[in-house]
This record gives sequence, structure tokens and C-alpha cells, in this order.
Amino acid sequence: MCGVIGVFGHKEAAKIAFFGLYALQHRGQESAGIAASDGKLVREHRGLGLVAEVFNEKVLNNLEGHIAVGHVRYSTTGSSTVKNAQPFCVSHGYCTYALAHNGNLVNAHFLRTELEKEGSLFQTTMDSEIIVHLLAKALKRGLIEAIRETMGLIKGAYSIVLLAHDKLIAFRDPYGFRPLCLGMLNGGYIVASETCALDLVQAQYIREVAPGEILVIDKNGLTSYEGVKSERLAHCIFEFIYFARPDSYIYNENVYSFRKRLGQNLAQECTVEADFVMPFPDSGNYAAIGYAQKAGLPFEMGIIRNHYVGRTFIQPSQSMRDFSVRVKLNPVREILRGKKVAVVDDSLVRGTTSRTRIKAIKEAGAYKVNMLISCPPIRFPCFFGIDFPTRGELIASKHSVEEIRRYLDLDLLHYLSLEGLLKAAKKGKKNYCLACFTGEYPIPIDEELDKHIFETTKEV
Repeated sequence: MCGVIGVFGHKEAAKIAFFGLYALQHRGQESAGIAASDGKLVREHRGLGLVAEVFNEKVLNNLEGHIAVGHVRYSTTGSSTVKNAQPFCVSHGYCTYALAHNGNLVNAHFLRTELEKEGSLFQTTMDSEIIVHLLAKALKRGLIEAIRETMGLIKGAYSIVLLAHDKLIAFRDPYGFRPLCLGMLNGGYIVASETCALDLVQAQYIREVAPGEILVIDKNGLTSYEGVKSERLAHCIFEFIYFARPDSYIYNENVYSFRKRLGQNLAQECTVEADFVMPFPDSGNYAAIGYAQKAGLPFEMGIIRNHYVGRTFIQPSQSMRDFSVRVKLNPVREILRGKKVAVVDDSLVRGTTSRTRIKAIKEAGAYKVNMLISCPPIRFPCFFGIDFPTRGELIASKHSVEEIRRYLDLDLLHYLSLEGLLKAAKKGKKNYCLACFTGEYPIPIDEELDKHIFETTKEV
């Protein structure tokens, strides 16, 4: 749950990275950072907060160079402190490296322990720093071989941009868990987590960085290498359901259209008696449009969002999450009073947010509240970079749909089936990670790893 961007071949690379991070702000709100190089000297600036809070014109003017990497962070591993902000910059030999990572390594604890036994000293608690240590150990075999060797050792999700002195390098795990795309701008290149970052700076989309690929961008142009062979794909389907921006193309598919299809499939599975369909904005907007169109019901905005409040799902503590729910959304009493409503949302994770919202709708005068969720019940934690909590905190892991309905005080609750979810996808079931619904992890997860990851994420 982070956003990364890399820029090569633009005289104001840091400013392009800055605007790209603006477009990727939804992927992380805890910290932001940019490192830039003129091919000789690497300059960096990082800080806690939103992109607009961390950077100003003076800071960006000091980040000189035609190469830059940037990062916005939401921590799933490592505490929320400025030392854990990225890009992570180190000097080795006569070269400076700056790495920005989106994803989560499932063997980070093992690798860190082994590296510390061999004498490595760590500055942060991020799993991203492990990657840098592994790269440094293998650099005597050359940079590409070092990256290839590192990719063979790390397991889990990683979409990475690496500034290596006078080069920009992108590499991605062989499962393709997290999105990463390539674009072109005025003869230069941009690598970003989502295409919305390319759109903002008017870059032309070229293609995805392939799972398992190492892509080198330097003065000679693009060079592609096979890093680790991709045996199967495991694209995170929750990127489509919630996390990615609706105007992005990820995994070669448009997010907006995908979410509309989820709503349409939801209407095929469950039709309700209602005066209108409404979303919980903004996460439920596009599935709600699809549902209303397929069900032949009016679409209304029964709740209005305050856009100056951050996304509740990615706040780091439950107390902040509850406060954000109250501040963020306000029901429209005139529309809701005396009405039967069909509420569409993208997911139910803990249930506390939805319970507060449903209570507000009823207090505003709604006569009957039905709720439709555009994904199956989330019963299992994610180890690959989405902040799903321990299994015990996931409401669907220990409660039936009927028990959840009663807890939320709903007249009806329906989740989209797994079949309905996959029907919305252009690629087949085998190309997606569905572990949060099924418990079938693409990479085996043992109990010790499970325990360690949850102990680590409790820091945030």
C-alpha cells in the first residue's frame, strides 16, 4: 500500500515526480519523498505527511537532475517514523542508490536475521532496507546480476524503482502482485504504480513492467532483462475492488469499468426493493452506478463526502479511523427521510466504519436499509501489502453473514459471490491473488511468519 514513481530524461525530473506523487497520494498518506540525480550527485528530501506538506518550490528546485524516484508511504511493515520514509538512499563504493518499494516481503524476518548474523547494520525497520543490503552484497557480480540474485532471495510482493547513479531501474516480483507501468514523456521515461500518474504529467502509456522483469533505463534507452521467471500470476484483485484510482489502468484493465461490472453482477445476484441506490462515497460509487443501471433503479448521493478528510481505510489507528468516519461523511436528510435505500459499498473489513455510517443513515430518517457489498467476505489477512488486520479483527472471519447483518442493524446484507467477482475480470481466476477471500496464498505462509508480521504491523 504505497505508491512509487521513477523519472528519467527530464531536466526537471523531481518536479515531474512530485506531480506524479500527487496523483498517487491515495496509495499512502503517512510520508512522501523524492531523490534526484544529475548523474553525479544524488539529492533527497523526505518527510512525514502529504505530498503538498512535505514539498514546496524551494525544496523541489534543490532536487536538481534528470533522474528522480519518488514514494508515498502507508506502512504495512515498519513503524510510522521519518527514518522509515522512502526513497531509501545509501552510498556503496562510488555510487549512490535510492530505492522506492511498493509491496511486502513475506520472508523479511528471516532475511534480516541472517543479514544481522553476518554483520549488517540496519537503520530502519522497513523490509525495503533488506533489499538494499542484499543488492550491496551481490554488487561485485554487476548491478543486473545483483538485482537478479536479490530477486531470487526475496519472497512476496515488490514493485520497485531504483535510482542507481546515472540509471533508472524498475523491477517487479514474478507474481505481479502490485501494479507497475511504463510511460514516455518528451523522449524521457516514467515508471509509476498507476497510469493516473502518467496522465497527470501528460505522459504516454507504453506498457506494464512485466512480472519478474528488470527494466533498465539509461542514456542508451530501454533494456529489458529476465530477473526471475514468472511461473504464474497473482495480481491483487483488491487493487481493482478498492485501492487503485478508478481512472487508472492496472494489469491492462480499466479500474472504473471493472468496478461497474462488479455492481452489475451484484444486481444479477440480488435485487432488492428500494426507492433508490446510493453508495458510500467514494469507494462504493462505481459499483453503485453499475448496480443501479442493471437493477433499473434511480441513483442518488444519500451521503455527501467532505473531501478534505483522508481515506478512512488507510489511517494508521482505529481511533483516527472512527473520527474520520464522523467528519468525512454527512447524510442528506431530505433524500433519506422515509425511504427504502439500497446502499452499495466495495467491502467490509472490520465492520466498525459501516456500522457508524448505517446508524447515521437511519438517524437521518431512512425507513429501510439494505446493503450490498461488491466483493466476497474478507476472511483472511493479506501478507502482500494491503493493510488487512489479523484474522481475529476481520468481521467475516468469525461471523456469518446473518450475524454481520444484525451487528450492522441492516434489513438485508448481500456479498458478491466469488464467481460474480471473477466474472467481472477479463483474466481467469488463476491470474489473481484471492487469498483474502479463500485463504489460498500464492506463496505459502507459515504460522511463525503470520505471528511475526502481525507483531511488526502493530507498531503502526
